[in-house]
Amino acid sequence: MLRIGLTGGIGSGKSTVAGLLALHGAAIIDTDAIARRLTLPGGAAIAGIREAFGDGFIDASGALDRERMRSLAFGDPVSRRHLEAILHPLIGVETARQADASNAPIKVFDVPLLVESGRWRSIVDKVLVVDCSEATQAARVVTRSGWTDDAVQRVIAQQASRQARLSCADAVIRNEGLTMSELAAEVAGLWTHWCSPA
Repeated sequence: MLRIGLTGGIGSGKSTVAGLLALHGAAIIDTDAIARRLTLPGGAAIAGIREAFGDGFIDASGALDRERMRSLAFGDPVSRRHLEAILHPLIGVETARQADASNAPIKVFDVPLLVESGRWRSIVDKVLVVDCSEATQAARVVTRSGWTDDAVQRVIAQQASRQARLSCADAVIRNEGLTMSELAAEVAGLWTHWCSPA
């Protein structure tokens, strides 16, 4: 059994790589998806968020107002740490539950803030970084989400630098100018390597 930490900056193509790994049979444990479920109406994080930030950060449906929280968290490091203190323990519990429930030979932990957290390096066997230039990151996010370039740049500035991610990588997929078939071939090559006897 192999535990892979998958990370990359916003717009790097990390989620696409996770999907390709799933096609090979990997169990994907997506910490962003877990965080979203925790902040839906009735989610385990809602009470703590309401207590820490007030009713104004909970929308009419009872879910986290993600846009408002994003604006606050990326503009105020103290608020971001408060939010992380609520979410991260809950994410940790659900991550462990999903990992324990899977019999897949390779478990991939999709963690956008793997480098920033400081703890994942000791949890996983290998770190896979999906990398591209910041210009490519910004162009992809603007195209897919309609964010302004300024909003994307603020997110990039809050994430670990490319160099910091690359320095902790055991494997890197440089997702710059690749076609989908070329990206799939890169993933297939890694999968074959991981599954080969040592």
